[in-house]
Amino acid sequence: MTEIRTSIDINAPPEAVFDVALDPERLGDWVTIHRELLSCDAGAPRRGMEMQQRMSLRGAPFKVSWELVVCDRPTRAEWRGRGPARSKAETEYRLDALDGGGTRFFYRNDFKAPFGPLGAVAGRALVGGVPEKEAIASLKALKALLESLRD
Repeated sequence: MTEIRTSIDINAPPEAVFDVALDPERLGDWVTIHRELLSCDAGAPRRGMEMQQRMSLRGAPFKVSWELVVCDRPTRAEWRGRGPARSKAETEYRLDALDGGGTRFFYRNDFKAPFGPLGAVAGRALVGGVPEKEAIASLKALKALLESLRD
């Protein structure tokens, strides 16, 4: 199991941050390991929405099938994913309004490797600190994107 928690302050209101972060068509604009949106339910984000995404970590492409299990605009969203070899992931976004109109965006990702403890050890050996670095880079890209939209 690998859990990542990080946050960033964004000079944009929570509604704007939520709308961009939950737009599957915008994933390529800010998620550094995103490669392709393979499919997505039409319409606004909502509980039960599903999408499939191709991602790449350390040059290895993989597909994840996601379901949006929590969707409380503009404060919280949680995706549950299934990846290769029965791996699982949870990604949570929590948005808190800041004085002055900004947003503190909290991000949590919990990845569960297949094959129990042995798979977890192998996964840590293969990816090291890369997921945390990618999460931080993704949040910085989200911040830059949203703040550029305000200019």
